[in-house]
Amino acid sequence: MFKLSARINTFNEEDNIGPALESLAWADELVVVDSHSTDRTVEIARRYTDRVISYPFRGYGDKHNYADSLCTHEWVLTLDADERVTPELRTAIQALQRQGTELDGFRIARRTWYLDRWIRHSGWYPDYQARLYRRSCTRWEGESPHEAPKVKGRVGTLNGDLLHYTRRNLHEHIAVLNRYTDIAAETRFQAGKRPSKTRLALAPGATFLRSYIFKQGFRDGIAGLIIAYLAAYYVHVKDAKLLEKWRAIAPAEVDRPG
Repeated sequence: MFKLSARINTFNEEDNIGPALESLAWADELVVVDSHSTDRTVEIARRYTDRVISYPFRGYGDKHNYADSLCTHEWVLTLDADERVTPELRTAIQALQRQGTELDGFRIARRTWYLDRWIRHSGWYPDYQARLYRRSCTRWEGESPHEAPKVKGRVGTLNGDLLHYTRRNLHEHIAVLNRYTDIAAETRFQAGKRPSKTRLALAPGATFLRSYIFKQGFRDGIAGLIIAYLAAYYVHVKDAKLLEKWRAIAPAEVDRPG
């Protein structure tokens, strides 16, 4: 049998943090790491736990690794503020706690609510996430802003879904895409990655086809069409912003034909 630390990172999540923590109230420990919210996030979080810690934002991976270090139990379950644990998932995790395991982490299917419906295709479901893991053998890594937990060991799959109440409307979705493409382009620029005109021309279309056709986004109705289009938009704008950064320092090189 093992005990469980559940944690959430936040910034201005007053609409989400209460329901998210409510879905985790059964855990042995609740930890919230907040990056100086200006709304009621911290006030609401303290209704559920006294372990609410302020920490300046220096990147998603950095914040996740810091939050893991604050957990007092070996096993960690991490949620975003806009996610909820279903009763089925809770039952599966509690059974695992009682029985114990030789594995080092578990993938969990994530089901997303978007444009007034549950998305079942489009590459958005089952959207497995490694969210339950031993913290001693896990570190969040990857290209910002899409860092993910890398478990050094054996990983299984749990029954039950995480419910993901993502962007509330298209305005919010596009605003997030704009912010994320800023981060992704800057990360690639700092790493010295060069822009590719071929990728700029072809990757958006390939991304749309993957989401809408190969991942059967057409079965999600108009929401699937919008998801595919915005996925293509994300890829195009990220690469265009990288090109813009290189043009600022080496215009002759990146504007060369071919």
